[in-house]
Amino acid sequence: MKSTAVLGAGSWGTALARLLAEKGVDTSLWARNKDTADRIRQEGENPFYLPGFRLPSSLQVTHDLELALKGKEVVLLAVPSHGMRQTASVISEIIQAEILKHPPRIFVSAAKGIENKTLMTMTEVLSGILPREPSHELAVLSGPSFAKEVALGMPTAVTIAAFSEDTARRLTGLFSTDFFRVYSTLDVTGVQLGGAVKNVMAVAAGISDGLGFGTNTRAALITRGLAEMSRLGLKLGANPLTFAGLAGLGDLVLTCTGDLSRNRQVGLKLGQGRTMDEILSSMNQVAEGVRTSKSLYRLSRKHGVEMPITEEVYKVVHQGLDPRKAVRSLLDRPPKPELHGVI
Repeated sequence: MKSTAVLGAGSWGTALARLLAEKGVDTSLWARNKDTADRIRQEGENPFYLPGFRLPSSLQVTHDLELALKGKEVVLLAVPSHGMRQTASVISEIIQAEILKHPPRIFVSAAKGIENKTLMTMTEVLSGILPREPSHELAVLSGPSFAKEVALGMPTAVTIAAFSEDTARRLTGLFSTDFFRVYSTLDVTGVQLGGAVKNVMAVAAGISDGLGFGTNTRAALITRGLAEMSRLGLKLGANPLTFAGLAGLGDLVLTCTGDLSRNRQVGLKLGQGRTMDEILSSMNQVAEGVRTSKSLYRLSRKHGVEMPITEEVYKVVHQGLDPRKAVRSLLDRPPKPELHGVI
């Protein structure tokens, strides 16, 4: 694989486009906002979302989606989950109009969320929108990875989930570098659920920290969050071992403890008494856990899966519940066997 289009010029999309371009891959970076694309080209870095990191001159930065896709074999969608459907729809129109002589055939989601209205994963969204051609393949990139640390070249391990071993193997080779280690799996469902649930748990961990609780509480939230992730995954047919891996426990630990986690920062401010409107108005990037808490709450109810932490985060974020009441609600629940519903 010699060419990739990265769609989404946020911190993660920019870091991955930079990684690929530095590796010598023919790479384009698409920004939804024209002014953003112009500034990135002018300054040679992304001053909005990844300042201080020079971009290779070979990286093509554009606002023109058709141009970004031209000649590319792989499309990495690093757009927020709520923007996946619209972006995929435009890609589909371009492909069906036969504007591209050789349209991309592998589409990789790097978003970590569940669509609010449909409760679909990102691969389900893509599958329903992109032209149904045998040559089109879908995959997911996930795992514990802050964009800034990847840009700094710090050792990082992630996972690629695909529906075929050949696709997973080829994508592993595309993204791997001497510091960015990529594993592979065929559990597309489990990897996506892990990426979605961990963001909601990071909001919960942030709330705990904001309320002044300690590491005991955070450890409890991470562990019981893993139980919720596993229960939902088992119900939806995922491999339970996935949640002990990079896309599960690995990403859960990272986002629940790392200061670079936007979701944890949202929770931290909620625990400190700020309102959701105040928090969201002060952010220039998306915290997926805010929207996904609603999706996961509805998904758990739909499938009859017990996810009490998710439910309380949903009530705090979307119904204005006092965080301290949410904590009391969790602690007042009747005692149960630790592995109830997990195995």
